[in-house]
Amino acid sequence: MEGLTADQANWSPGHGGHSVGQLAYHLWFWDTRALERFTGEKLLPYSGNNDDTFNNFSVAQWDDLVKKVTQAMSNWEPAVENADDAKLAANASLIEHVATHNAYHIGQILYVRKLQGHGTPARA
Repeated sequence: MEGLTADQANWSPGHGGHSVGQLAYHLWFWDTRALERFTGEKLLPYSGNNDDTFNNFSVAQWDDLVKKVTQAMSNWEPAVENADDAKLAANASLIEHVATHNAYHIGQILYVRKLQGHGTPARA
């Protein structure tokens, strides 16, 4: 998501493909919800319609959404580090799902960026 403007994040490749913003919103929603489940917190409200987790993105929320996605992903590390073996064993499939789900959609984000001509930002 780094280096994209709100308008660039809103661009869609068409034919039912999601924009980077839609994918980011989806990741934020599910990472947050899964972490709440892992930590035993009250779950965010959910309509039951997975399309809502893509389609609730708006250009106006882009900058805030980038921070929220980054924070949601960062919050997983201490949660797992501080969990005991029993909690990790009981939640192994949840943790595995979060990791593969993130990898899948981050791959989509990279693909959409390339289609749009923005590639990936250079890392120092």
